Amino acid sequence: MIDNAQEIREALAGGATLPAAWYSDAAMLRLEQDAIFRRNWQYAGHVEQVPEPGDWFTTSAGTIPIVVTRDQAGNVNAFVNVCRHRGHIVMTGAGHRASLQCPYHAWTYDLDGTLRKAPRSEREEGFDPEAFSLLPVQIDALGPLLFVNPDVEAPPLAEALGPLPDHLEAAGLDLDRLRFRVRREWEIAADWKIAIENYLECYHCPVAHPGFSKVIDVDPDAYVLSSDGLVSSQFGTPRAAILSGDGDAPYDPHGDVKQAQYHLLWPNTTLNIEFGPGNLSIDATHPDGPGRSRGATDYFYYEEVPDETAQAMMEFGIQVGNEDAALVESVQRGLDTGMVPHGRLLLSSEHLIQHFQSLVFEALAS
Repeated sequence: MIDNAQEIREALAGGATLPAAWYSDAAMLRLEQDAIFRRNWQYAGHVEQVPEPGDWFTTSAGTIPIVVTRDQAGNVNAFVNVCRHRGHIVMTGAGHRASLQCPYHAWTYDLDGTLRKAPRSEREEGFDPEAFSLLPVQIDALGPLLFVNPDVEAPPLAEALGPLPDHLEAAGLDLDRLRFRVRREWEIAADWKIAIENYLECYHCPVAHPGFSKVIDVDPDAYVLSSDGLVSSQFGTPRAAILSGDGDAPYDPHGDVKQAQYHLLWPNTTLNIEFGPGNLSIDATHPDGPGRSRGATDYFYYEEVPDETAQAMMEFGIQVGNEDAALVESVQRGLDTGMVPHGRLLLSSEHLIQHFQSLVFEALAS
């Protein structure tokens, strides 16, 4: 319960940040699980992970374990990956099989989630297998990207995406040509909100990302920020010297994609496009206990993009990510002192953070 909701709402409108305690409080994290991660669309994986009937993989939505399957009819499904018997996790990893079986007592589910067999259940009077199917989760796709939402009553993915598909098309990216290349998993000693807030501004770029700033013009008149519903976007213009060959480009900058774009789909999914050959990377940042986060980055490229070019582009992004990890972990340590109960945003450069924090606040307050 947020007792001083109106006071916090007014402070956020004036440029204050969320209370520092919200970034390490276990009770707040439990509230976020219910109010945010159980009710919103989040990146889960990609269609190449379930190409054939019988294929399945595990993922998560926040801390909610999810299993994604392709059933014998060819449908892609998603379920809460928790057995309806005693709550054991049903599946781990990924694979191919005709059913899902809990390793605790061998309750077995079809790939469409229905309970096929519960050993000894025939001895139980009135036991109805249909009442104990795996809990369904919404699943939908944007190109090869799969998204899940634990709330089966939530609005469809298309409504959450808003202007995002149009932004990607305007950049010159053809989603249908993307092919998965590699996944990189990571952990950071910082609350998920700190990581997302850092992502939503480039005010820190000239100081913290010198390599990035040599490639992308981070002047506030050239680096454009916008928000629309659940989508927050950043648009970066390549520096002229990089395109002309006079600058020291970290990779071959020529290709179909003419603009760098960095998007957040609230609450925790980020999509990144670098200018140059067809590419997209996508992350989902999940809470991993108070003051900690984990996630993975999936990298996609057009099939014809050479491995060496893709590797150079990944190294460019990983360098920025490593710099960001150090920043957000330092912010976590600073907030944990409790000495600065609220920060103060510069709204001309950090209004996407204000938008994000307002979404967080309103979700929790409601």
